[in-house]
Amino acid sequence: MSNSLSDMNALGVLALELAGGQNPDHAALSSLQSGELAALVGRDLAKLVPQVSELDLVFAGAHFDPAEVLRPGWPIHRRLQELQMRAPGRGQGARLLAFGADANGAVPLPLQADPELTGGGLRVVPFVLTGSDAAQTREVADALEEVLLANGMAQPDTALLAQTVFGAQIEHARYFTVHDLAAMMAMQYDNQGLAALWPLLETAMFAPDREQWLQSSPEPLLRYAQGEVRMALFDPAGWCAHYTFDQQDGERLQRIYDQYLMRQRQMAAVLEAHGLPVLYVHCEAGQDAAQLLAG
Repeated sequence: MSNSLSDMNALGVLALELAGGQNPDHAALSSLQSGELAALVGRDLAKLVPQVSELDLVFAGAHFDPAEVLRPGWPIHRRLQELQMRAPGRGQGARLLAFGADANGAVPLPLQADPELTGGGLRVVPFVLTGSDAAQTREVADALEEVLLANGMAQPDTALLAQTVFGAQIEHARYFTVHDLAAMMAMQYDNQGLAALWPLLETAMFAPDREQWLQSSPEPLLRYAQGEVRMALFDPAGWCAHYTFDQQDGERLQRIYDQYLMRQRQMAAVLEAHGLPVLYVHCEAGQDAAQLLAG
């Protein structure tokens, strides 16, 4: 894995499965509430991996859509690490650092969730575990990878407090590493018919310096490289030529082309939710679309 933030820290979330599709009443907690919930989260994690208690726990008292967490560079977790580095008391033992809304109830920018990504049945509350000893932090991160997916249910009092302070009806509350969360999202996208898109997302998150293509017909043609996705934008003639469709049945082709355009929009929306800009590259009949995307 090439992402230094996830190499040097244990990145995780408290995942809240909501009942009835209702959004939580509160986007972010007060600092006091955030501290209370963080203390229970730290206790839960230390029961699973005792060495957790020897690290700083940096907790965001706000909930996000999973796509906001699963972005290249881990921007939400990175902001938590930046806050941890600025907080007093470094090098004086393990700290519990919990962040929430300010005294006026305003949600600071690092904790502001995207209002366009609400309404999902799963919200995640991010945290970082980190310490001055990189080997110790890595050992804890590896141990959490081993135990959380199978045994990471939050304790009942933790789930109840999360339900109370966020104002949400929660069916399940459990802990995931970012790898666990990515694996779960991969399965969800598979169930939604978006399995073909996952390799691009996975590359962008875990190997952002690499290149990844989606070149399987009849899917849209995509190329990920250098933090962006290029998508081939065909006119009807170019689309027919690239996918070698028989052009005799015009009405049928029009329906398929319309479905193709909907598929493009769907994929673009998912990519952008994960923080990946999409650049459309116009491709006409007779042009090499892959070469245009690579240029």
